[in-house]
Amino acid sequence: MALFFKNGVNYALLCTVLSVYWLFSNTAVVNGEQTFIMVKPDGVQRGLVGKIIERFEARGFKLVAMKFTMPSGDLLKKHYAELSSKPFFPSLMKYMSSGPVVPMVWEGANVVKAGRIMLGATNPLDSSPGTIRGDFCIETGRNVVHGSDCVESAEREIANVVKAGRIMLGATNPLDSSPG
Repeated sequence: MALFFKNGVNYALLCTVLSVYWLFSNTAVVNGEQTFIMVKPDGVQRGLVGKIIERFEARGFKLVAMKFTMPSGDLLKKHYAELSSKPFFPSLMKYMSSGPVVPMVWEGANVVKAGRIMLGATNPLDSSPGTIRGDFCIETGRNVVHGSDCVESAEREIANVVKAGRIMLGATNPLDSSPG
């Protein structure tokens, strides 16, 4: 139960409320570009989900899907497949399965590039102040958030999580909540 609460905030309820909010909002300009952002276990544990959402919303991006979830090993291996030959891969898998994550899909003009700039460098020490990693991280191995690095990666990552029905997906018709 402690995983769902941090500083008096019920993150499962927060994710549900934000998903319902999306279903009934139509305030963002849609250009068809989407990106995949995932708050990692340390970001969830430290209560940074709301702050990260606020930053994307402040830029005018629209949250179109999100879920508070414990990722499976299979999903993580598929998501990080291109890193499987790297020496740090086992520790990455251990870290990413150490707690819940919050995968999200954001939509808006140039959201992939803007999202990467907002996140900052993978190594937080190389990240500028004002970026998510620059403000909230000090260690590369626990860098709070993942973001797609290009449109093709975003499409693949969204398909791995959203199209597989592992995340609540808002649809054009609010009554159609099929996973796409």
